[in-house]
Amino acid sequence: MKKDYYEILGVSRDASEEDIKKAYRKLALKYHPDRNQGDKVAEEKFKEVNEAYSVLSDPQKRMRYDRFGSEDDSNIFDFGFGGNFESVFNDLFGDFFGGTRQRQRTRKGDDLRYNLEIEFEEAVFGTEKEIEIPKEERCPSCNGTRIEPGYQPVTCRHCGGRGQIRQTHGFFTINRTCEYCNGEGYIIRDPCKNCRGKGYIKTKKNIKVKIPPGVDTGMRLKVRGEGAQGYGDTHPGDLYIVINVKEHPLFEREGDDIIVRVDVHFPILALGGEITVPTLEGEKKLNIPPGTQPGKTFRMKGFGVTKSTGYGKGDLVIYLNMVVPSSLTERQRYLIEELAKEFEQEKEFTIGRGFKEKVRQFFDWKE
Repeated sequence: MKKDYYEILGVSRDASEEDIKKAYRKLALKYHPDRNQGDKVAEEKFKEVNEAYSVLSDPQKRMRYDRFGSEDDSNIFDFGFGGNFESVFNDLFGDFFGGTRQRQRTRKGDDLRYNLEIEFEEAVFGTEKEIEIPKEERCPSCNGTRIEPGYQPVTCRHCGGRGQIRQTHGFFTINRTCEYCNGEGYIIRDPCKNCRGKGYIKTKKNIKVKIPPGVDTGMRLKVRGEGAQGYGDTHPGDLYIVINVKEHPLFEREGDDIIVRVDVHFPILALGGEITVPTLEGEKKLNIPPGTQPGKTFRMKGFGVTKSTGYGKGDLVIYLNMVVPSSLTERQRYLIEELAKEFEQEKEFTIGRGFKEKVRQFFDWKE
């Protein structure tokens, strides 16, 4: 049964060259072997897409296909990665996939992770830390080539130095990475003695890291080029520093705001007054209006954490807790009793057995 190339690409028979190219790009990216390793179905789909595009992208082949149902009488095409199609594929996807050997040579090393614990104040205001990391650096003896100085690599006889081996299946021609040289095109018979043919050596390195203000637990900072060196003369990977902020004895963080809980006595809440509030920038004064209820919150603008945008700060949120003394002097007890009498007479807080009785129960007074 003859294949319908238009149906394979999902385009109509009067589709323009640009429509065909767009459809091909979409499907080729979807079924490309690099994205579907070990998926035989995707591999077959990719071959079909290549086959269809090779015909429909060529005006002469497309004309013959439309008239006779095939590109020529023998119905034989070269739909592999080689031949003329290879140049077409590289033109369309060179920046995205590139050649196998090129990908291997330009592939960077692995990324590394470092867990860094900092103080609460350092997270709020930012700081600079010096850390020591294990490092894989390019071998100074062979400069990452993995070859002992004074020697040369040997061209791989299996692929002829191309890094790829061409296989033909019927009318398909497919290039695969040479398993003998791993796509490099050469074999090292005299590996570097200093790095034992790895291209890198293990060492340690101290680096300074700037912690921006406003970071929080779980955030990652990226330091380019401080990861693992990788295989051969590849570029090193990146270092990711994961932040963990220590808890503070007084302050808590809620987004861009800082939370602090301040204990106050009943007279301050009832009569109003001025209290001292701790902040990360020193103590500040706060006016409490008369009749303030326990649990009331106040805000000090701009005393919070630098916002993630880098502009502006959050607030300091102050929660007021009413402090009840655990013991009273004789004078304090007398004054509270007098106050209780006043309240009882005015009937403002009389509930059940009266406010005075509740006060007595609360403080466990005895007659």
